[in-house]
Amino acid sequence: MKSILIIGLGRFGTYMARKFTELGNHVMALDIDEEKIDEILPFVTSAQIGDATKPAVLEGLGVDNFDICVVSVGENFQSSLETTSLLKEAGAKYVLSRASTEIQAKFLLRNGADEVVFAEKQMAERLAVRYSAKNIFDYIQLTPEYAIYEIPTPKSWEGRTIRDKNVRVKYNLNILAVKRGEDLTPVPDADYVFDTRDRLIVMCKKDSIDKIR
Repeated sequence: MKSILIIGLGRFGTYMARKFTELGNHVMALDIDEEKIDEILPFVTSAQIGDATKPAVLEGLGVDNFDICVVSVGENFQSSLETTSLLKEAGAKYVLSRASTEIQAKFLLRNGADEVVFAEKQMAERLAVRYSAKNIFDYIQLTPEYAIYEIPTPKSWEGRTIRDKNVRVKYNLNILAVKRGEDLTPVPDADYVFDTRDRLIVMCKKDSIDKIR
């Protein structure tokens, strides 16, 4: 269990707060809007009204006690930048800040952010890959070269084993797991027999996926 501070309760901040809580973490939410605090309160450990651009507010929270501080201030980039900087000055261990552009990301990183997330951009890219390519159910980019894909089992693999198909050598991919309905088989061994009902969770380069498809 981790201790998480979420600053800013727009859609991104609210989703983060609720998901962190669902995963068993201790979550505190902070926003200047009383209505948003009232709405999130049933779903987090604690919530407080306050302006994160005021050093006294952050000092009062004891930000150095949180494992992660998430800055999800909406469209006010100046507030996001100030909050990120003040968190680091107050001793925050790890600051995750939300950005909308590459320029914003550069400024946030220079001013104390340990990591920057492009929520809309990353989701847009993920959905674009998923819906523009046939037979890709899900997609997570890891590096410019490698990604994790969820794909159907090719018909020609039916009844064959992972060893038979020699997938690592022939297709240069690693099978991380196999899904069949609600069942998940993580890291299947070489004797696993393919079934066309299976969905494969694989890590590879895009050209490897193109070979399979």
